[in-house]
Parts: sequence; structure tokens; C-alpha cells
Amino acid sequence: MEEARKSCLLVNAPLIHRATSRVPFSVLKYAMTLDGKIATTSGHATWISSKKSRNRVFELRGRSDAIIVGGNTVRKDSKHGGGHTPIRIVMTQTFNLPEEANLWDISDVSTIVVTQRGARRSFQKLLASKGVEVVEFDILNPREVMEYFHDRGYLSILWECGGTLAASAISSGVIHKVFAFVAPKIIGGKNAPSPVGELGMVEMSQALDLIDVCFEQVGPDMLISGFLQPVPDLVPVIPSEDETFAIDPSITPYESRIIFFYKTWDPYGAFSNFSPHPIQMPDGSGAYATWSSVEHYYQAHKFVGVDEPVAKDCVEKIKFAKSPEEAARMGRSMQKQRPDLVRSDWEGLKIDVMYRALKCKFSIYPHLQSMLLSTAGSVLVEASPHDLFWGGGREGEGLNYLGRLLMLIRSEFLGECSSPSEITCEAL
Repeated sequence: MEEARKSCLLVNAPLIHRATSRVPFSVLKYAMTLDGKIATTSGHATWISSKKSRNRVFELRGRSDAIIVGGNTVRKDSKHGGGHTPIRIVMTQTFNLPEEANLWDISDVSTIVVTQRGARRSFQKLLASKGVEVVEFDILNPREVMEYFHDRGYLSILWECGGTLAASAISSGVIHKVFAFVAPKIIGGKNAPSPVGELGMVEMSQALDLIDVCFEQVGPDMLISGFLQPVPDLVPVIPSEDETFAIDPSITPYESRIIFFYKTWDPYGAFSNFSPHPIQMPDGSGAYATWSSVEHYYQAHKFVGVDEPVAKDCVEKIKFAKSPEEAARMGRSMQKQRPDLVRSDWEGLKIDVMYRALKCKFSIYPHLQSMLLSTAGSVLVEASPHDLFWGGGREGEGLNYLGRLLMLIRSEFLGECSSPSEITCEAL
């Protein structure tokens, strides 16, 4: 049983890691010689590994949404090929890239360049004219970039970069698994590059040990793979009997079933704030406006009423965000970068903001209200492993306020609450 459970965790590692860490499942792949080099001192690296190993790499790419490369890889103009071709992501701090490169040809697959804000504006315009998307970051680091692509819906990313970027990604904690192809070759060279750059380690006790290591001979090469981070074992929180009964008296202790929801494609995914159900709610000026989702409304209201042009602009941008994920990213990012722009009463008001948005959503869509009422007597738990306030947390430490609010609204629809005015933080 334990082996079967472990196998299930490993098979679902991309989905689990993405859900728990809020970054795509990331695999670092490299080929090196027996003496730990990924190229000669001149930079020549064609080919270190065998054709059979390179075919295995094509398989890895076929399971990835995107490939990340650094500026050096672009300057060497490496060309990918064979089967499914993932989106190419170029990560460059200085934008010191050649004007002509295979990566700028987007006739078969898209290329996205992520860079520091303000870098080489004229070159950005040139790439844009070729159809290459450029995304600027105030702080360019692997963690911020991966959070951004998580919000865009990416599940799995393959890192095929040089040692400097690989070290930065490992240090940022975004690399989950490593695939190392070791070729039975020796090239030497004091200054020949290695697959991972400086990590600041001075003692062997600081070394990173791989987990669930596998060894496989691929042609003349040896493939060594393993996880840098253990696959989390997700156990959604279950509210206590007393807490649950206080929220929804229709729930009978010991006889109730538990309904977990999280992703919009789950059976009860419509309970998620990210479900595509527009609502009509005040926009802060008193006028009613259409919000594309509950998440749009909630994130924008962190900044509603703040008498600052940046805050007002943020509300508008969130309101018209292309997706709930984008709205969430914008709201969280601004809250982290500019906490001074968040309304001063937000912590005491956010539950009421969420309640009003949810009540509107389940009032105007009859099929959603029917779905909610069909769960009568059941405990509702948002199975978010990373949100300790709205979700259940990873190990049951979360407060599950989203599930509690939904059960409260369900009780109101069933006529089991005296009046909406009784909805207070204390009641929750």
C-alpha cells in the first residue's frame, strides 16, 4: 500500500508541486562529462551526450509546457527540434542578445523574453515587431518569474540553461527535480563551465542531497535523476465538529460527508473564486460595475477608496485583468510591493468583502445556488495547501474561511440564519 501511494505521488508530482508551491513544476536538465563539464573552455558543447540521450531530452521537452534558457544559450543559438516543441522562455538581466537568432522565429512556436524593467527598449520594440513577447520585471529572479508563469497557467517547465542561471534557480527554491546525463568523456579545462554555478557552499555538509534517486544507462551515458524537494503529501483540513455545527446547523456530526474543492475543473470547481462567473457589484464610486469573477472583485477592493493615483490605476487594471489568475497576481504583487496602498481597514473588512461577492454570485446564478444547496449537510473545504486563511493549508493548519463562508451562505438560502446582519467575524 505504501509503495502504491508513493508511486501515485511521484506520478502526480507536477500537479502537486504546482499546487503547493505556487510555481510550475520545474526540472533542471543538463549533460556533462565525467569530469563535470558542460562545454570546453571555448564554449563548444556539440555533443557531450549520445544521440540516445538527446532523444530522451526530446521526451522531456514533450512533457513540458515551456523551456527556459539564459542569454548565453541564445547567443550560441541552440536550436530545439523533434516532436512537440514547448514555448521558449528566455531569461536575461541585461537583454544583451543578438538581433538574429532562431528563437526569434515564432512561425512554429512562441518565444517569451523576461527581463529587467527598462532594459534595451529599442531592442524590445524590434522583438515585438517580430511577434516575440517581452515581459518586464521590477526584480528579475527565478522565483518571481515562476510565480508569474504559474499565474498564466503553466504546469511543467524544463530548464536548459547555463550554470549561472541554474544556480540562481536552485537558490530560489524553484527547481524540483534534476535530470543529469553523464557522458563517459573527459575534457578538462580549469575554466570550462560546470552545470551549476556558485551556490555559496563551503562545506560538504551543505550539499543538496537528491531524493528518490534513479540510475539508468542510456546508450553509453548514465542518466541520474532525483528530486531536490520531496513531493508534498496533501492532506486538506477538516473543520472541527464544533466549528462546523456553529456555521451550519444542518450538518450532523459523524454522519456528514466532506466536499473538497480547489481547482475550477474539479466537480465542485464552481465554488472557487476563480470560476468564470461575472458578478455585478459596486466599483468603489457607488456605481455598479461588472466584475469578471469574485477574485477580480476581491483583489481590487484591497485598494478601493485609497486616494492615490497608483491605487486607483491598480483597481482599474485588476478590474479588466484577462483572467482571475492575472487579477490575483496583480493584487498580491501590489500588496507585497506597495503595502502603503492597501486600504487601512482591509484586514477587518476582507471577510465581509468576500461574503458580499459570494452572496451575489450564488444569488444570480440559479444553477450555482442549486449546486450549493445540493451539498446541504456536507462540510465544504477549500483544499488549498498554501492559503492558510481562505484555504485549509497543507497539514490542516488553515482556517478554511472560504469553505466557512459558503456554508454560511448555504444556511441563509435554507432559511437557517436569522438575518444577514448576523454575519460577523465572530460568527465565523
